[in-house]
Amino acid sequence: MTRIALLLMSLCLSLPALAEQKQSYGDLDVHYSAFNSGFLQPEIAAATGLVRSKSQGVVNVAVLKAGTASSAKVSGTVKNLLGQSTALSFKEVKEGKAIYYLAQFPFEQRETLRFTLNVTAADGVPHSFDFNQEFFPDE
Repeated sequence: MTRIALLLMSLCLSLPALAEQKQSYGDLDVHYSAFNSGFLQPEIAAATGLVRSKSQGVVNVAVLKAGTASSAKVSGTVKNLLGQSTALSFKEVKEGKAIYYLAQFPFEQRETLRFTLNVTAADGVPHSFDFNQEFFPDE
């Protein structure tokens, strides 16, 4: 399972269009990425319960408190340019000391999606932020 976490994290960090995507709130860092689920290897998708599809995306969120993985409550929505919104249902994945949260969402065509993420860490303080990401269906 540790190999799966490392592969997922390295995949997220190696996607060409992504620089470090992080929001910081004092000693709390929220790292996030969104990508097409077709980039996942079949065994990784199966192990994490994700569906590989040309029209499914994945949001990956990791919360670090003072540099250490921390549990959190993560929720959010994804909205297309027409204003159609989909709730994100995150599931927690724990592998050794790593904790991350994954959610899948559909997209129909090449489009820019707006994500709103809500993160409440163990201290109970809620944080919210938005980001945009362009998606392309796998052909």
